[in-house]
Amino acid sequence: MHNQLVDIEAIKQLKYRYLRNLDLRQWEDFAECFVPDATGAYDGREFTDRDSLVAFMRENMTDGLISMHHAHHPEIEVSGDEATGTWYLHDKVMVPEFEYLLEGAAFYSDTYVRTPAGWRIKRTGYRRTFEMSWSSKDLPSLRIKNQRLEG
Repeated sequence: MHNQLVDIEAIKQLKYRYLRNLDLRQWEDFAECFVPDATGAYDGREFTDRDSLVAFMRENMTDGLISMHHAHHPEIEVSGDEATGTWYLHDKVMVPEFEYLLEGAAFYSDTYVRTPAGWRIKRTGYRRTFEMSWSSKDLPSLRIKNQRLEG
């Protein structure tokens, strides 16, 4: 029998790894957060397997896009080798080339499964509570420095 607190902590670490790898564009490590038949639904955009989900992120989260994804306030329930989780998301996206800024919030709903390699995401997705966007032209003093690409 597994210790539920240990399982919950492992699932938290998995979600944090998912977000870090997404923001750093570490696609192989990002893919490892999922089982191969994982599905996703991001505010209406559906993915039927891990490969299509990762491919979409890789194609759309380009080096010119800067992102920050924070997930917090997890509510995780473990039942044997499966678990569910609800997370509060706060994200920001900046695309300096197009003078585009976005900030939003959402609630993630995840399903996890225990595998021989540890906990993995079986299904993930979120539903937005708000999203706001604006042009950086509206903020004449704004300067964006992308350390990830420069350092």
